[in-house]
Amino acid sequence: MVDLPVADDAARRMDAMYRYQRHIYDLTRKFYLLGRDRLLARLPIKPGASVLEMGCGTGRNLVKLGHMAPDARLHGVDVAGVMIDTAARALERKGLGHRVRLAQAGGQGFDPEAAFGLARFDVIYFSYVLSMIPDWRPVVDRALDQLAPGGILAVVDFGDQLRAPRWRRRLLLGWLRLFDVHPRAEIERDLRQMAAAQDGLAMDEDLFDGYAYLLMIRKA
Repeated sequence: MVDLPVADDAARRMDAMYRYQRHIYDLTRKFYLLGRDRLLARLPIKPGASVLEMGCGTGRNLVKLGHMAPDARLHGVDVAGVMIDTAARALERKGLGHRVRLAQAGGQGFDPEAAFGLARFDVIYFSYVLSMIPDWRPVVDRALDQLAPGGILAVVDFGDQLRAPRWRRRLLLGWLRLFDVHPRAEIERDLRQMAAAQDGLAMDEDLFDGYAYLLMIRKA
């Protein structure tokens, strides 16, 4: 595990939020972070590919991906030190500690060379992360810069819930606000615009009638 300079305010907020939640995070999130496994199953990972999860949290996705893609080189970054510690322990328990490299860093300040000795990745993915970042676009811009030509940037996140029954929308959005999660229609819209400036969308799926979306941008 590598410790890098992180945004102190963001790191403190996330550490405070997840210091105790991390112990029940995976148990509770499986009921509403829908589509994560669909994202992992659709990632175009070739043998030897370098893969990065931005906002890896407890390491849940990296554990699954470690078994799904045994020849891939896996990496995870999170701004919260307590989550990186939790992910490291989870990976060790599953026998993947030697295969997955972790670093504590914020999205905008992440330096892959300093963290992992890599300049580019073949696949970078965000799983329910962008809706937690107020200024999300520079994070995605930086991730695109860190992709190899022809690489894939994948995102699964909450939709705007506009097609959901009003009671469900109010309940879900109120619940998410407790954890500083703010689904915004402009994220999905702007991701499509960013895809148009690259090599286009490699995948564009509406999940569960607008509950979530799954997009993949291919870098030019």
